[in-house]
Amino acid sequence: MFDNLKNLANLPAMLAKAREMQDKMKVLQDELAQKQVSADAGAGAVTAIVNGRLELIALRIDKNKLLDPTDLEMIEDLTVSAVNAAHTKAAEMMRTEMSKLAGDMGLPPGMLPGS
Repeated sequence: MFDNLKNLANLPAMLAKAREMQDKMKVLQDELAQKQVSADAGAGAVTAIVNGRLELIALRIDKNKLLDPTDLEMIEDLTVSAVNAAHTKAAEMMRTEMSKLAGDMGLPPGMLPGS
């Protein structure tokens, strides 16, 4: 019974740590929003750029690298491939940064979302 009262004494420290973690997460999310990764498909025919919030920032199509610029199905497929590849890279960047933050805070791997 008295063991539970001992845990209550740690409550302010635990709440302060949680607030600190929340503040650091917000800073990290803001930093990730500024970072960008790119990926291409079709040997550079289509390039997608995604930020750390997994938002598509830009999509570039190089008509000089397309075998047949009038083949819309191919362009659509390359676009999907480029966006998916850029999305995967951005998600990996997020996981890496979250793992670093968790390690800096002394948390075990997997304790933060996305880490």
